[in-house]
Amino acid sequence: MNLEQPVTTPDIAARRALGACAALMVGALTLTGCGGDANASNGGGDAKTPKTSTAKIAISAKDGATDASINATGVKVSDGRLTDVKMTVAGSGQSVPGAISADGHSWKPKQQLERGTKYQIAATAKDADGRPAAANAIFTTVTSANSFIGTYTPDSGSTVGVGMPVSFTFDKSISDKKAVQSHITVDSSSGQQVVGHWFGDRRLDFRPQEYWKAGSKVTMHIDLDGVQGAQGVYGVQKKTVTFTVGRSQVSTVDVGTETMTVVRDGQTLKTVPISAGSPQHTTYNGQMVISEKFTQTRMNGSTVGFGGEYDIPDVPHAMRLTSSGTFIHGNYWYSRGNPPFGRQGTSHGCVGLADVQGAQGDTPAKWFFDNSLVGDVVIVKNSPDSTVAPDNGLNGWNMSWSAWTAGSAA
Repeated sequence: MNLEQPVTTPDIAARRALGACAALMVGALTLTGCGGDANASNGGGDAKTPKTSTAKIAISAKDGATDASINATGVKVSDGRLTDVKMTVAGSGQSVPGAISADGHSWKPKQQLERGTKYQIAATAKDADGRPAAANAIFTTVTSANSFIGTYTPDSGSTVGVGMPVSFTFDKSISDKKAVQSHITVDSSSGQQVVGHWFGDRRLDFRPQEYWKAGSKVTMHIDLDGVQGAQGVYGVQKKTVTFTVGRSQVSTVDVGTETMTVVRDGQTLKTVPISAGSPQHTTYNGQMVISEKFTQTRMNGSTVGFGGEYDIPDVPHAMRLTSSGTFIHGNYWYSRGNPPFGRQGTSHGCVGLADVQGAQGDTPAKWFFDNSLVGDVVIVKNSPDSTVAPDNGLNGWNMSWSAWTAGSAA
């Protein structure tokens, strides 16, 4: 037996084992505590930093929608910036151009969407820490059967005469006229009060009590997108239209004297001879507004109820006064068997001015055409005919102000 080797008894061995276990347990606890402290103080730890992106993408059209707006569809993001948006026509894959805003918070198409069309949007974004987010939607825009639009005049950016009303013609019958009219506002820089008037259930015109003030700016706000015009039928238009009122020009046709006097800004420019309607086809009386201008146009009597009485393929310098077919235009055929121009009414209700074939040359018709704007007023008086109906063309000036305002739904 080696006397220098310590003798270990069972009790001593047990006590040593317990001590070692205790030391290991203390070490384990210490390591656990250090690990927890390290994670808590580490800026990239999971305890305080979310694993998912805080960027929230919102697509205006809900996934699966069948009545999405053709104007308001777009993408927005909160707590982040958009990185990419792709919009396509579902099925065909045709791309829809669009642009992300400078701040990266929104995207919208560059053009108005088509009605009754299925689209797909896929959008991605990142939050401030670079974590990505994504959203998708497939939807269909409101159909033409369930929506209405209004064709309007005048066009944005145009310069018109003082008689030009704002006129809407809707492609569906409107039963809730108040809702529709209240979402169209027309304001003038002149401060004139502008009131709407309904002609039936598809036409809505706006005008002030007197002609527009020369040089004024008129602004029309159309906010019909989503407005219910009839049961199950909603508007789709949202835009702002502006136009300018030019100089004041009002021309008076006196059928009794067969002359027309042109007055601009209160000064007489010229008096010219005219040829009015024949005794069988008289010319309307009243205030009429030039609604269209054509250097040359075809006039066929069969299109306005006169059968085959005339068909002239090249009527020069024609300007429309009524929707039923009344024009003020050049007349190069008058001299054939008639007295000097301005001595006899020979037309089917139009107002004729001396002209030559081909719309060339220095003639009264060309002068008047060149000096007229769409929206200028032509007043006809002393004709044996009746006064033109207010809705026959843009001729609501033939209605009293009280009657006009009585036709407003707002």
